[in-house]
Amino acid sequence: MELALSFLPLVLLVIMAYFMIIRPEKKRKEDYNAMLRSLEVNDEIVTKGGIVGKIIKIGENDMILESGPDRVRFRVLRDAVYLNQTKAALKAETSATK
Repeated sequence: MELALSFLPLVLLVIMAYFMIIRPEKKRKEDYNAMLRSLEVNDEIVTKGGIVGKIIKIGENDMILESGPDRVRFRVLRDAVYLNQTKAALKAETSATK
């Protein structure tokens, strides 16, 4: 009985770590992967490097972006996408009207 009570703080610490660290990180990763799957042509995105552009063509692992007034086109990996501004703006509009 005494041995079980000595492990109780350790068990509680592991449970707290799961709910405070592991579970939220899984949720963020699921949301990010859902955002990557929902990318469409003509969506305006921001890359992790800070480049803002419109998607012209989507491949399996990469995409072609068009950026700037000169319509410069370049290829970017899907994993480089940080934010889909088009979907974020729509989400903000719908939450503001409620």
